[in-house]
Amino acid sequence: MAKEHGIPFYVAAPISTVDLETPDGSKIPIEQRNAREVTHIAGKQMVPDGVHIENPAFDVTPAKYVTAIVTERGIAKAPYTESLTQLSAAEAVTV
Repeated sequence: MAKEHGIPFYVAAPISTVDLETPDGSKIPIEQRNAREVTHIAGKQMVPDGVHIENPAFDVTPAKYVTAIVTERGIAKAPYTESLTQLSAAEAVTV
């Protein structure tokens, strides 16, 4: 949506979460959080039994929509394979 409206989209992530061996975002495993987080409010069940719940801990934005990735070691810009490799090898930036 941001790209459609000409708004830059930045990702903030610690460099420790970058896996240079993962070829693209489709290969990133998405942790599923406990379904109860969305099926219950104040301990009361809000959905019928048997309802299938997807409760991902995060999502993956395709790289073509990301303006830059901000890390504690600097800012990565496309092509991300190159810039993230450089940042992974760099020292942490101190401010």
